[in-house]
Amino acid sequence: MTGVGLCVDLYEVRMAASYLRRGMTQSATFSLFARDLPANRGFLVAAGLADCLDLLERFRFCPAELDYLTSAAGLTPSDVDDLSRLRFRGTVRAVPEGTVVLADEPLLEVTAPIVQAQLVETALLNLVTYQTAIASKAARCRTAAGSKEVVDFAARRTHGPDAAMAVARASAIVGFGGTSHVNAARRYGLRAVGTMAHSYVEAFPDERAAFRAFAQDFPSAAVLLVDTYDTVAGVRAAVDVLSELRLTGQAGIRLDSGDLHALAVTARRVLDEAGLFSVRIVASGGLDEFRIARLVAGGAPIDVFGVGTKMGVSADAPSLDTAYKLVTYARRAVMKLSAGKASAPGAKQVFRSPAGDQLGLAGEPTPKDHIPLLTTVMRDGARTGTQSIADARARFEEGLAWLPESARLIDEPQPPLVRRTTRLAELTARVEASLTAV
Repeated sequence: MTGVGLCVDLYEVRMAASYLRRGMTQSATFSLFARDLPANRGFLVAAGLADCLDLLERFRFCPAELDYLTSAAGLTPSDVDDLSRLRFRGTVRAVPEGTVVLADEPLLEVTAPIVQAQLVETALLNLVTYQTAIASKAARCRTAAGSKEVVDFAARRTHGPDAAMAVARASAIVGFGGTSHVNAARRYGLRAVGTMAHSYVEAFPDERAAFRAFAQDFPSAAVLLVDTYDTVAGVRAAVDVLSELRLTGQAGIRLDSGDLHALAVTARRVLDEAGLFSVRIVASGGLDEFRIARLVAGGAPIDVFGVGTKMGVSADAPSLDTAYKLVTYARRAVMKLSAGKASAPGAKQVFRSPAGDQLGLAGEPTPKDHIPLLTTVMRDGARTGTQSIADARARFEEGLAWLPESARLIDEPQPPLVRRTTRLAELTARVEASLTAV
């Protein structure tokens, strides 16, 4: 890719051109946050920052893009000349990936000349909104599973190949043990997992022949799909093959349909009666945190949950009410007063303590017994460091432990309240008064 300049909405290009024509090149800060949490969400998990920083480092308009914009956006030769030299040279402060966040808390803030900061709005919202929504859904699946393993089976029904990659990474951040998506496993250093499809079983004369062939070819990964025809008969056929070949270790069976609880109980009994105590039961097929929670609460003897579509598209909350709002320009704090969409002025900081979060101003002292969450991740257009998926996962575990139990509930969770510091409250009142003065 030669440039990523067209990862914008048209109005951003026109605003940028207008700013440049008027010499409006002073520094601005934009804050990206979620106004509210979706239903049945007690928290969010920050994700997408790595892709944001990669895009910002590469952001520019290539000649072909500028040729297109000349007619599409009505640009003048002077506009084109200005945009051809544009690179992102700003500062980004953000909560690191894996951080547990709440409504109104900035996921990231961009400070740069207003043209640069405005042009990256759509791309940053796209990356952060989607990946944070997915990480938050995946976190609930992981929480529902308790000590059971959860793996990503979502690639075939995500909204495109890029989304499949993002889902694998986001789910790994919150503790999924592997992904079926081979390219994501390779790129991100994840464990590649998988069993077999029903088509494999159907291609053989009978189940035993299919199971025997697969187990002989892949003895260290002999997880056999048992529900193509009659599930209980499939379990017995798998037991015969695994016993015949003396395979235990990583061997398993997979249930992909029907009453997973009842079938898992029957399968576990049949396996144990054959002395195959170490053979694991993998369950898949339309799983989400609600079904997983019911299965775990009911004592279903399932060892691994393969979670696909409902996690990969965050089916019950496929997006977040995120916003990217100007909060300062030319050292002047600004805010929006629209009904239901009012924003708070000034660059922000989130201060966290065991007792809860406070939303304050970036420059104010950290309250006693609190820690600031936003850190500088990019300066002058260059990253200040890198974070691994393992780092993000450790951060998520810490945040999950910080949350009150009521926020971690699967049904009707209660998000913690976020208080505003006195300084932020006072600045908000002053700016609002100045905007509404007659």
